[in-house]
Amino acid sequence: MLKKHQGAEVDIVDRLPTPYGLVRSGVAPDHPETKIVTNQFSRVAQNERCSFIGNVSLGSSVSFTELREMYHVVVLAYGAESDRALGIPGEDLAGIHSAREFVWWYNGHPDCRYWSPDLKSTDTAVILGQGNVALDVARILLRPAAELATTDIASHALAALEESSIRKVYLVGRRGPVQAACTAKELREVLGIKDLHINIQEADLVKTPADEEELKNNRIHRRVYELLSKAAMSGPSHCYTGQRELHFVFFRNPDRFLDSDDRSGHVAGVRFEKTILKESAGSGKQVAVGTGQFEDLESRLVLKSIGYKSVPVDGLPFDANKGIVPNIGGRVLIDSSGDHAQIEGVYVCGWLKRGPTGIIATNLYCAEETIASISEDLETVLASATSLPKPGREGLLRLLESRNVKVIPFNAWEKIDIEEKRLGSLKNKPRDKLTTWGELLKVAL
Repeated sequence: MLKKHQGAEVDIVDRLPTPYGLVRSGVAPDHPETKIVTNQFSRVAQNERCSFIGNVSLGSSVSFTELREMYHVVVLAYGAESDRALGIPGEDLAGIHSAREFVWWYNGHPDCRYWSPDLKSTDTAVILGQGNVALDVARILLRPAAELATTDIASHALAALEESSIRKVYLVGRRGPVQAACTAKELREVLGIKDLHINIQEADLVKTPADEEELKNNRIHRRVYELLSKAAMSGPSHCYTGQRELHFVFFRNPDRFLDSDDRSGHVAGVRFEKTILKESAGSGKQVAVGTGQFEDLESRLVLKSIGYKSVPVDGLPFDANKGIVPNIGGRVLIDSSGDHAQIEGVYVCGWLKRGPTGIIATNLYCAEETIASISEDLETVLASATSLPKPGREGLLRLLESRNVKVIPFNAWEKIDIEEKRLGSLKNKPRDKLTTWGELLKVAL
């Protein structure tokens, strides 16, 4: 936006006192190369026509309607901060968590500082899902804590992982290895963990003609399947006592969570229905269909990695079925009925626009599409605006001050950044994150 429109001023409003969103709270601590993109974000935030306005919550600090009144253009990019539910019996039992909570916990997100997964009372964790987030979670659980100690993992998470009893992790998917949702890069990393026993049933690797067709048309899936096949064939058939284990379990759909006999209200395992693949009429895709055969897998820790979910905001149209704001090319529509009437001056990008899929580069292309729509509409938006100028940044800061909201500008974030790096240098880490709201605000202010 700053490049395309030399007169534009851009304010980035964030609920957290820290910038960078998922790069800080979602990217795994042992992926420092991915976090280099923050250098580019910093350059943008330091532009004199750009302001970071942190510690401001949409809905409580300021409403969507108020933002529309203060700015010519409002772009919603708050992502997906909730989780999809399975909707099966026992989902509310203790010991069942979302992968998002676990990721926020080990990345030092202040909302999960006092969230505490029990890693001591069981040696087994079941992860539902086989996408990249599921593999991140498995890798953090199984990788030696000493290797994580030199990353920017949150100190409270590192301490818990150092005392963890988890030795077996099951990654469970509804479909087969041909349909596994992870990328080859993530899979290679988890398969490459030192001294880890990999268990994959050879029978699960048998391909059908429909599988062959899928692999022919998808290079990523083909590479993932090759890696899984190689891992199944190359490793020893048995593990030694105490060795960490990663089990890939395919063709299983969670049917219910099992309550513990000795700890009522706590999960003791998962009942799975075995599945087979059938071609979906019309779509041509293979979908998992239940066989009526069931089996139980014991575990006192279950992490659901079945997808993130965006949450609605008062006054903003929201398609609850798709979990997105209805839009065309980033232009927000009045509703999802199909009449394509647009809310003038309101746009969306990222996961809130298209759903929780893709990587950082995907969001870049997504943002470019939204910016193209804004550029096309800008003359009309400005022409239809009232003759009075919009109050913009000054108006927002006045409103927040009147509500006693402690705004964190970018130079205040830089104080947090300096302190985290100082603390990290004492522990041979790139940074030691401040992980409570109190600590963050105290250093910033």
